[in-house]
Amino acid sequence: MATRFETGRGDQVAPSLPASEKGAAFRRLKDRAAAAVMAVPSVLVIGLVLAITLALVVKALPILSTKSLAHLLLSSSWHPLRGEFGFYAFIIGTLSVTGLAMAISVPISILTAIFFAEYAGRRLRAVAKPLVDLLAGIPSVVYGLFGVLAIVPVVGALGARFSDNPTGYSVLAGGIVLSIMVFPIIISVAEEVMRSVPREAREASLALGATKWQTVRHVVVPSALTGLVAAVVLGFARAFGETMAVLMVVGNVVKVPHSIFDAAYPLPALIANNYGEMMSIRLYDGAIMLAALLLLVVVLVFNVAAAIVLQRVARRVA
Repeated sequence: MATRFETGRGDQVAPSLPASEKGAAFRRLKDRAAAAVMAVPSVLVIGLVLAITLALVVKALPILSTKSLAHLLLSSSWHPLRGEFGFYAFIIGTLSVTGLAMAISVPISILTAIFFAEYAGRRLRAVAKPLVDLLAGIPSVVYGLFGVLAIVPVVGALGARFSDNPTGYSVLAGGIVLSIMVFPIIISVAEEVMRSVPREAREASLALGATKWQTVRHVVVPSALTGLVAAVVLGFARAFGETMAVLMVVGNVVKVPHSIFDAAYPLPALIANNYGEMMSIRLYDGAIMLAALLLLVVVLVFNVAAAIVLQRVARRVA
């Protein structure tokens, strides 16, 4: 109990806090300081996203003020010298290449992750897993060169037989290169998620007479479904915004592709090829900035949709 003391002159001394209360107050102060320190980078990251979006919107306003957004998105006429900026061909090219890449990479990546997590021995995993992870560190221009040297000739031979594009620079070539680039991301995340499923769940399933594959299919995969969706989202984000490798193998022809053997012109390649050139053309700078804004919006919408799916899956599993 705090006490008050009187001096010989009649002055009173203020009561002092017990040591335990001082320690608790100091800990609360440290907690508040730590929370403030961690909040600063979080606010900066959110502000950075908003700043990038605002900058792109401001730079794209000149073209948006002269032409409607619907016209820009639905027109396939791209003639900057005549003031025609239609993004339809670029949007379809981007979606075609990215969609094909995800269709190739997701099944292969998930099956590979299942093998590493459930079937591969320790020695095999120790050798194979670092090689898969190494793919994530290879520069995209190297993937592009590999595509030009190895994938484009094969696709060109198929295109000469099944289409009228024997060059090999096509949606198929871009999709294959992108799928290879996406493999390590999806495989690494999916494997870690499946390995985090409790061993007791596997043992309970096996004890009930289920086979190894039945356990994987009905226990491991449903338990790890949220993480698997997150892995696919990360892979999509990498594939959708990839520039250099796609630019080198997709053909860069401004037209709507009607088959996987047709050349295409994705939005990232448009920005990389043309930014800084022909900026003297009226509205050209705004068109390029609008292309970048479209990329940002599509990735944002996809991530928001994926977050909603993850919440629903988490509720269903719980």
